[in-house]
Parts: sequence; structure tokens; C-alpha cells
Amino acid sequence: MSFRKRLYIIIDVFRKGVRKIAQITQQFTKEAIETMKNKYKKVLEKSPQGAVFRARTQDAVITAYNSGKVLFQGASPGVELEKWSAFASVSDKKTGHKPASSVKHYSLYDPPKNLFHNNHIGSDESGTGDYFGPITTCAVYVTKDQIKLLKEMGIQDSKAISDQTILTLSKALVELKIPYSLMILHNEKYNDLQARGWSQGKMKTMLHHAVIERLLQKIDDAPYEGILVDQFCQPTVYKKHLSSEGKALLDKTYFMTKAENYSIAVAAGSVIARASFVKEMDRLSEIVGIELMKGASQKVDEIAAELIRKKGEAVLSKIAKVHFANTKKAKGYL
Repeated sequence: MSFRKRLYIIIDVFRKGVRKIAQITQQFTKEAIETMKNKYKKVLEKSPQGAVFRARTQDAVITAYNSGKVLFQGASPGVELEKWSAFASVSDKKTGHKPASSVKHYSLYDPPKNLFHNNHIGSDESGTGDYFGPITTCAVYVTKDQIKLLKEMGIQDSKAISDQTILTLSKALVELKIPYSLMILHNEKYNDLQARGWSQGKMKTMLHHAVIERLLQKIDDAPYEGILVDQFCQPTVYKKHLSSEGKALLDKTYFMTKAENYSIAVAAGSVIARASFVKEMDRLSEIVGIELMKGASQKVDEIAAELIRKKGEAVLSKIAKVHFANTKKAKGYL
């Protein structure tokens, strides 16, 4: 890269208030890494010790290691990571590794310290890493006077509590008339969007944007310190997805990983979204006559194979995210 080009990049980064170089570490399965290596075969470079491959694109340098860790480094690492978001949602069955990312946040989008103790909106989703079932997304508006009550009720990250408790808490939130907006992206629509080139990250972006917009209409002029989205991609990528559909980032929107551990509004959103997902799984199980499992395990593959044998492969488009590797694995059982 020429000195002039590097200088222009540095100037542009300072103007936008972000760092020039960022990095993201994400865990992938060995199968996913092999898929990535094949995809990047035209831009492969010499691999460092312990690495499966290293590739360089205009957005990032991608280095995949034998441990399953993949490092994305460069000016826009999130752009490359976004291409593999669906693969990163699935745990490594052999090692037991779960998705784990370490993102260096853009300070421009970090929530202010007083956000968690004042009126604010939180948004979260459920079902993104599950083969069966839809994606459910919920945005919740919480006032500072409600924060203590919700904490006493046991509102917290939905992943930390049982499905039965989630259903109970979700019902309680609704009965309290806490303002919220919920959307369900059913599997048929999900698969249609994916076939048209939408990544799961773009779907989640548009879902979050939609539920937040609807919630803002519900609360009208009620004051709030900000909007917090549980971060699943870098803000620049989120904004790019919005722009591609003629939308713009809403004012006072912030991003934070594991936001449900800090924001009671995000935690409430995660509870309602998860409760909706659980209900949808029960509904779909009743339709197909087989209890569908959550997640993307080998048992899920076996259930998918049973469904194909009994009802034909077409049924999967109505109840599953067919681009997941589980579809191919299920066919291996036939």
C-alpha cells in the first residue's frame, strides 16, 4: 500500500472517530474453517505456525487456527466476519467450544454510563443459532422507576434461566404493560431472504431496526437516554445493512456485547424474544408431529433426517434454517 493511500485511510478513520485497525476473534467448527479456506483460495497467503490458512481481502486479514479460532484483522474485519455469521452460530461438536467473540468496540457507539440507570430501550433476539424454528426479536422500553422492580422479578439474560421460567417472566412483563415490540421471522421467509443473498446478520439488523421503530411509535414522546442493541456485528456493518435497504441508524443508538448483563431493557427483550421462540418451537413440533430440539446438535441432524424420511425434504423449508450444515448432515443419515 502506498504512503498516500495509507495517509488517506488514517485521515478517514480519525474523521469517523474510530480506530484504523480492529480485530475480532470468533470460534468456528473445523468444517466451517475448511469451507472458508476453499472460499478464500484465490487470496491465500503463507500461514503462520499453528494456522490452517491465512487470507487477505480488501477488508481484512483472516487467519484460521487449528484450535478453531479465526482472527479477523484490518480496517473492516466485521465485513468479512459477517459473511460467516451463520457458521459461527454453531458450536464445535467435538471440542464443545461455543461461539466466542472478542470485539474492540468503536467508542462512538459505546453506551453512556448513565444509560443503564435511566429510561432506555433495549433490543435482543433469539433463535439465531438454532436449526429449527424462527428468529424472534424484541425491543423493550424501561423507565428508571421500573428497573428495581424488574430486577427483583428475576429479569435477566434468558440464556441463564429455564424455558418454563422464561414463559412465566414474559407473561409477567406483558401483564405489567411494559411497552415492547416483538417480531417473528418465520422459517419460510428466512429461507427466502437467505436464498436472495441476505446474510443472517442483515436479517437481524433489519429485525432490530423494525422492532425499535415500532416501539418508538408506541411510546410516542416518552423520554429515553438511548437505544441499546445487543451487538452481533460491528456498528459499521449494521449501518451498511440498513443503508442497503434505504434505512439509517436511529439517533442515540448504541451497541454492546452481552448487553443483557448490563441493561434490564435488553434482558427483558431477551426474555420476551425467547418466550416467543419457545412457543414457536412447540407450535412447529405439533405441526410436524415430532418434538423439535433447540440448538444445532447431532440429535438435531437425526430429527431432520427423520422428518425428511417421513414428510420429504420440502418440509424443512417451513421449520428450519436450511442453509445450516445440519441439512447436509441430515441427508447423510438417509
